[in-house]
Amino acid sequence: MSDTGEEERLSVRPVELIAPTVQTSPFIFASPHSGRRYPASFVNRSSLDLMSLRRSEDSYVDLLVDMVPSLGAPLIKALFPRAYVDVNRSEKELDPLVLSGRLPEDSDTRSSRVLAGFGVIPRLAANGQEIYPTRLPVRDALQRLELFYKPYHQMLQETIDRTVQQFGCAIIIDCHSMPSQESWRRPGKRLPEMDFVLGDRYGASCAPGLLSLTQNLMMEAGYRVSRNAPYAGGYVTQNYGQPQTGVHALQIEINRRLYLDETRITRTAGFEPLRSMLRQILTELMQIDPAALQISQAAE
Repeated sequence: MSDTGEEERLSVRPVELIAPTVQTSPFIFASPHSGRRYPASFVNRSSLDLMSLRRSEDSYVDLLVDMVPSLGAPLIKALFPRAYVDVNRSEKELDPLVLSGRLPEDSDTRSSRVLAGFGVIPRLAANGQEIYPTRLPVRDALQRLELFYKPYHQMLQETIDRTVQQFGCAIIIDCHSMPSQESWRRPGKRLPEMDFVLGDRYGASCAPGLLSLTQNLMMEAGYRVSRNAPYAGGYVTQNYGQPQTGVHALQIEINRRLYLDETRITRTAGFEPLRSMLRQILTELMQIDPAALQISQAAE
């Protein structure tokens, strides 16, 4: 059975760009994992119920930062769930344990993310349970990439190109959430007691000043912040962050404890205060002088 019919209906709008009336900042905000539109055929095909699938979401992160267009920066968000297609992976990260049929020859079946069960078509949900009772046809996976994955990355790349043309640089803030210490259940894994984790691929995806300023603003607001541990940035940060060419990418992970009931996946009383504080932090962050992001070139 193919997901084609459901995919075609949802693919009318797989990704949304909320643009400011006038873009006044080189910042671009992205929320790749907060999509909440689940194709019925996907839920029906899955071994898991909808609530179990939803625990893979970065729930409501898009709403935590939905003020940025009013601050002069675009917001891009995937409307489909990451358990269906994960745009923070390479499209080549296909998992042979979840797909039946011949994979494209250039598939990266041995990446750490694929081996962990979290490729571009995830095999596992966030709780470590198998999403599907049987393997999916490769054609279905490739169709998802065409209808969902590629439109997201096309929109992100076009927004980057326009921003660089206008401002001479682009600053991508890739917005995510992380499970709280209490909800983390993977043996041998522990999350730090942090409110935010900032990831710049250990200095490779953005100028040092961007990460330092972000961390300082968060700490001044009373939050606990770590760098690159345990999240250093995913595919978006790695692929688009090219500070030598003026494109900077910083991943921000927000502890769900601050705003979410992780059992019921509902916003708590902490949501609005956090959103208000993020508005203050991001308003200040967006005042950064692009000159501070220039990377010095080594002498020949």
